[in-house]
Amino acid sequence: MSLSETIGISRVGPEDILDLAIALEALSSDMGDTHRATAEVLTRACLGDAPACHGLLAREGGAVLGAALVSPVFSTTCGAAGVYVSDLWVADTARGTGLGRTLLRAAADFAVHRWQARFMKLMVYEENTSARAFYDRLGFDMAERDLTCLLTADAFDDLLGDPQ
Repeated sequence: MSLSETIGISRVGPEDILDLAIALEALSSDMGDTHRATAEVLTRACLGDAPACHGLLAREGGAVLGAALVSPVFSTTCGAAGVYVSDLWVADTARGTGLGRTLLRAAADFAVHRWQARFMKLMVYEENTSARAFYDRLGFDMAERDLTCLLTADAFDDLLGDPQ
């Protein structure tokens, strides 16, 4: 039996927010990224009547070994709803066990039931060759023509204040 078969994956509830925050902070640390998703921020984003995202946690016993943060997305090209995986983290001790694939399968299953999703989208850092190889093995297309465009901070606030 593989490690991924002994792990339970569940949707994050109020009692899980701190564990999700810790897991996502570990991901940010692993990637060398800034981290601002505190437990308070995640509570507002993940819980409530119209959540902006949903968290999934993979546990073995009480230990968190993986996490995913997912949101709905719609594609006119696909003509369907999909699931956007903004964050996927697997603890060092669980890497290579199939847990990443299991978490993505759980995210897909959640999205099919929640939004009738027909595709999955995510981004990966170009220099993260091990993650790129993982996604390639799963059959993800590396959409070379897609560029990520972010409008943040002052520019976002400027757009909100733009009368046009």
